[in-house]
Amino acid sequence: MHPPLKVLIVDDEASQRSGMAAMVSAWDMTAETAAEGNEALQKLEVFPADVILTDLNMPGLDGFGFMQRLRDSGDMPPTIVLTAFGNIETAVRTVHELGAYWFLEKPIQPGTLEVLIRRAGSHAGLRTENRNLERQLSYKGSLGELVGTSPGIQEIFALLQQAGPSKACVLITGESGTGKELVARTIHALSPRRQGPFIAINCAALPETLIESELFGHEKGSFTGASERRAGCFEIAQHGTLLLDEIGEMPMQTQAKLLRILEDSKVRRLGGKTEFEVDVRLVAATNKEPEEAVRSGHLREDLYYRLNVFHVHLPPLRERKMDIQPIAEALMADLNRKHDCRVAGITPEVLESFERHSWPGNVRELRNVLERAVILAGEGMIELNHLPAFLRARTATAAAGAAPGAVAAAPSATPAPAASEEGVLHLHVGTTVEEAEKGLILRTLEHTRNNKTRAAEILGISLKTLHNKLKEYGAGNGS
Repeated sequence: MHPPLKVLIVDDEASQRSGMAAMVSAWDMTAETAAEGNEALQKLEVFPADVILTDLNMPGLDGFGFMQRLRDSGDMPPTIVLTAFGNIETAVRTVHELGAYWFLEKPIQPGTLEVLIRRAGSHAGLRTENRNLERQLSYKGSLGELVGTSPGIQEIFALLQQAGPSKACVLITGESGTGKELVARTIHALSPRRQGPFIAINCAALPETLIESELFGHEKGSFTGASERRAGCFEIAQHGTLLLDEIGEMPMQTQAKLLRILEDSKVRRLGGKTEFEVDVRLVAATNKEPEEAVRSGHLREDLYYRLNVFHVHLPPLRERKMDIQPIAEALMADLNRKHDCRVAGITPEVLESFERHSWPGNVRELRNVLERAVILAGEGMIELNHLPAFLRARTATAAAGAAPGAVAAAPSATPAPAASEEGVLHLHVGTTVEEAEKGLILRTLEHTRNNKTRAAEILGISLKTLHNKLKEYGAGNGS
């Protein structure tokens, strides 16, 4: 339940002040009045108004001077200028030069005034929320649910503060598990659409035969099994934000239809005969290099350029190790609430183990490790014995003077990756990236006893990507 809007009414005519105050109070708002600008400035010190209604022609400090003082202070609430007949030109100049929210000509129409006050109040709420997010960024190294103090993530925070309030499309890239959906949610929270819905859809998780129905909706009888009309994601996300994750997995025919929607903001349900307008901000994400996806024919070039107005690239966790501790602390706070635990933090030995690990599954893998550790610890600190075996093994080997997973010298040219103790993969100098990737995938499958779904989660890739890799290796068969 939001608190009532606070409205300051500034007018030199007592009857006008009292009449508008009565109207505002009848709309479940809180009203305060002042007879001229100087009195209004004094009232604002104890009455933090969400919206100001001010006349222009007043004795003492007039409306124009009052607004100049507010503007120069850098803290001017949305202000509606009230003007008598013949002063329209001055009112318009006030809106443009001083940044007034709007103007109304007297006599005031109550219905119009109420609508304007409520809209101005929403504008004030967005401004306050943005200031709070900026304060989080400045003092806590966080923006919304995103956390980090590294220079790379700080640059992303600054970019999101610019992109969020705009209407532009945003393309988010980065490896699986880096937090692309959190970035999309932060963009939504920073936008004027934050009160609208946020809808996320994973294009790689939907069969090709169903993706258009999910996106655009369908009419009853449009295909076998369509027993009733169904709204698509564009309709559900009306006046909000729609995230299309793994956009590179969307069929090319669907990409063409998506491009058309982006150009004219109109959608037609499957089997429908008419189009209807949609007001949706689109955010797309992919774990592929978008230029490579265009070259390989997985992403339309024209769609790529249409989506890539703002490009946000999330670096993998291994490239921002200094963010591991603040991310872990934020995750533990969430996991404590989820599992009703009272874990206070992680020991220096655990942090050292985390910083030594390469985190192929990125933040998602870190969360999985911490969730297990929080449950096992229950309270106090997370210690080494609460970590999975593969992290404990690396720590023990490192303590013995030979860090596991480190590159070991080898005399031969290109030896294959060598599997050793449980959960550990050693790589030799000369191993190619392709061979290392293959060794990691096959070793992970051994670790999961050929459970491909679990292996894909550990590796931080989609199940479809894992199957494609196994086909390349000629190892696609099996349960």
